[in-house]
Amino acid sequence: MNKSVFNTAQFHACVDSAHKLDDAQAEVAFVGRSNVGKSSLINALCGRHLLAKVSKTPGKTRTINVFFIRDGKWIVDLPGYGFAAVPIKERNNWKDMIEYYLSNRPSLKAIFVLVDACVGATALDRQMLAWLKSTGMPYHIIVNKIDRIAQIKLVEQRQILAVDLKVMPESILWVSAKKGTGIKELYTIISSFLAL
Repeated sequence: MNKSVFNTAQFHACVDSAHKLDDAQAEVAFVGRSNVGKSSLINALCGRHLLAKVSKTPGKTRTINVFFIRDGKWIVDLPGYGFAAVPIKERNNWKDMIEYYLSNRPSLKAIFVLVDACVGATALDRQMLAWLKSTGMPYHIIVNKIDRIAQIKLVEQRQILAVDLKVMPESILWVSAKKGTGIKELYTIISSFLAL
């Protein structure tokens, strides 16, 4: 797989409802709590600092953002969940938007659930994973921001997170959008799902 395919990614669409998305040949989606680093990871994956808008303020991604890789192949950035400073009605709208998108896209090949290496798995992360298991949809767990964990504590933190998520440590993709750790492996996995 040639990573230059990702380097030519373009912003494609920003919608406030999954109903407004046009058809794709194949797509993968990134989901996770607010401020987990979905946009930063998409930028690292595509080698473009400003492709996906990054904010230090949690809850800024309030829409479904689509990035075109090539030939109707998409990466989709979903709104972050669990940000308390947003009105309950708006949070519920995000929840409905995410659930509808995940349940009604025949071109959706896999979901990447991002977890913060420092924060650990939240109740909402566990809820999302339980729901995905019940649907049978292919998914991968990505633990982001591992650069913020001291090297001496990284192995222990991996074990703790794996136990918490009820998976083997080797089944988790450990990444750092900032340092580029794990990005090559992510290229390979996404390329497989999108048939690039």
